[in-house]
Amino acid sequence: MKKLIPPYIRVLFIFFSVLGLMEYFIDSGDRPAFIKYPMVAVFLFVLLFLLIAIEITLNAVNTITYRLLTDEEKAKLAHEDSLSLKDKIWYKNLMQRLTRTVPIEDEKQLLMDHDYDGIKELDNNLPPWWVYLFYACIIFAVIYLVRFEIMGAPDQEAELKSEMAQAKIEVAEYMKTAPDLMDEKTVTLLTDPADLDAGKAIFTTNCVACHRADAGGQIGPNLTDDHWILGGGIKNLFHTITNGGRDGKGMIAWKGTLKPKEIQAVASYVISLRGSNPKDPKAPDGEIWVDENAPASAAAPAADSTQVK
Repeated sequence: MKKLIPPYIRVLFIFFSVLGLMEYFIDSGDRPAFIKYPMVAVFLFVLLFLLIAIEITLNAVNTITYRLLTDEEKAKLAHEDSLSLKDKIWYKNLMQRLTRTVPIEDEKQLLMDHDYDGIKELDNNLPPWWVYLFYACIIFAVIYLVRFEIMGAPDQEAELKSEMAQAKIEVAEYMKTAPDLMDEKTVTLLTDPADLDAGKAIFTTNCVACHRADAGGQIGPNLTDDHWILGGGIKNLFHTITNGGRDGKGMIAWKGTLKPKEIQAVASYVISLRGSNPKDPKAPDGEIWVDENAPASAAAPAADSTQVK
């Protein structure tokens, strides 16, 4: 028994259709859903197994059914399988319903009185598919006219502008919280102990060679006082660590080694060391930096307890 669609095509079509629908409806970010969510992969595996099992079962049933047929039934079935698509009964019935064509032998009853140099005109009915499509166009035109011209619904251009404006708002909100898209304009100071511990680990791994473990300064400047070469505060530190210090003699740029979230953590840890007074600190470098946005009491540098009165 010849099948119109091979079994393996049906299995693959159904499987990938379900996979596409799951990827469309399941929000998995930048990774496929079946990788991010293991249960999705399990479901797809079970689905594929069931599809193959169903095809095997149907094939077995068809084989048994064919063996139970008589020789006459087998010959009739073989004849039907040998027919082309246009010669099959179901195809002829479908085309008859869609077109309502009249057999050639019955065309005499459709002849009209018009005769143009031997060319005669037939009074055929319009194909049903064309008639239904024409009615659908009328209904669509009425709905369109009422919705957009009478009720004043937004057209495609207005919808595009609205969606673009909303997209800009959503992108701006995402930029505020996306760690890998952070820059010196959106970075914020971290104060949570867990974040500061992460910053300390990064500092210990990458910064102690130049600034010492206590940040008192060695090759690099002392990071615990109020003097800063390129400005203090989370935004200035983030920019300096990301892009490096002064040309030729400053710190290297760490943007190729550390992620923005890691730079934020280590910068916040450095700021937390202010006033820790390490032993034998390096002499101050740069100028005293005062945060203009901080309260007056917080912006003032800490008093030198060693100053002679």
